[in-house]
Amino acid sequence: MRSSRHCLKALREIVLAHDFDEHPDLATLARELGAIAHRDRGRLATELEPLRRTNRFERWQLGPRLASGASLLVMAWPANHATPIHDHAGLWGLELALLGALEVESWARDPHTGSLRQLGRDWLGPGDATWFDTGDPGLHRCRNLSRQETALTLHVYGGDLSEYFAYEQEAQGERWQMLPQRAAIAGRLPG
Repeated sequence: MRSSRHCLKALREIVLAHDFDEHPDLATLARELGAIAHRDRGRLATELEPLRRTNRFERWQLGPRLASGASLLVMAWPANHATPIHDHAGLWGLELALLGALEVESWARDPHTGSLRQLGRDWLGPGDATWFDTGDPGLHRCRNLSRQETALTLHVYGGDLSEYFAYEQEAQGERWQMLPQRAAIAGRLPG
């Protein structure tokens, strides 16, 4: 992974240059990170090749923890992998496709009944991002659109997203269950 330091360092430096207050400018951050993903797409593919060979979903921390408290991760999505519907523990966050493409379904939870309903669907290709603000439940389900290739994404969160909830239903029409989850880090990438 030695050669990956240049692109990963550039992505990390962009994140470090932003002021992460209660309402960070995630649109500007997405635009700046997306420019690197577009410009250095070939280099990223080569430099992150070891992560593209994984056959399981993995979260990799990019460099040491940020002084602002924000976390910076690269996630590897094996072919056709899909997450359950999940939240982001009330944190703000930004998710950017580096390589490959993801489908992102947005969901809303009724605070009185606990029922969920789908709000929409987006598709992220290299350099495309989605984000959510502090306090926004940020409920979504993501899926790698490729049936053969691993996708890689960059995630910036306003804190440590080590615990969150996944939402599941036993059968159609039954009550949604909130299941506590713990997110494991596979390792640390240089940056």
